[in-house]
Parts: sequence; C-alpha cells; structure tokens
Amino acid sequence: MVVVDDHAGFRTMAAVLLAAGGFRVLGEAATGADALIVIAALAPDVVLLDVELPDTDGFAVLRSVRAAGLTTRVVLCSVRAAADYGTKLDGCGAAGFLTKSALTAQALRSLLRAG
Repeated sequence: MVVVDDHAGFRTMAAVLLAAGGFRVLGEAATGADALIVIAALAPDVVLLDVELPDTDGFAVLRSVRAAGLTTRVVLCSVRAAADYGTKLDGCGAAGFLTKSALTAQALRSLLRAG
C-alpha cells in the first residue's frame, strides 16, 4: 500500500495505524506528481489518496493511474465529508472514500471488501 498526503504527520500516522492493522505500507508521497512516480514504481495493491494535494487533486491522480492501465485500488480520503465533493465521487473509479478522522485498518479493510 502507498499513502499519499501533503501532510507528513498524517502520512506517518496513517502508515503506523495501517501497518499495525496488517497492511504493508510500501511507500508514501506528498504530491500528485510524486504519487504517480511511486505508484508506477511500486505497483501497490492499494493507495490511500488525499483528495486535496498541493499540485493537483486526488481525482486527477486517480484518472492518471487508470489511464496508465494500473489496477491499483484507490481509496480517496479527506478531512472533508464525502458530501462536500458532490457527484465527483460517483463513478470516479475509486474503491471508496474515508474521512481522515474515520481512518482505521478495519474501516479500510471493510471498504475494500465492499468495493
């Protein structure tokens, strides 16, 4: 799994939390451009992808991942609620969405099973 977020503290917390819950965290990235490089290099099964990045948004990163033919399952996350993104989440190709405050290994695992 790869964690993509522009806040180093969140990346660290998410990596520790998810690793403790059984996920293998292979890498991380702070920008959309770096995320595409890391995802292409590591080909992770799962990416936890922040919607709000400094150089682009998670939706654009997700579109690029899909355009590259990668089958990585992408879970979008944000401090904002899903409703704040309106219909952008519908049909975007993500395996799901979690608010950062709701992130746990179990919540991520459940979402991946459902998606």
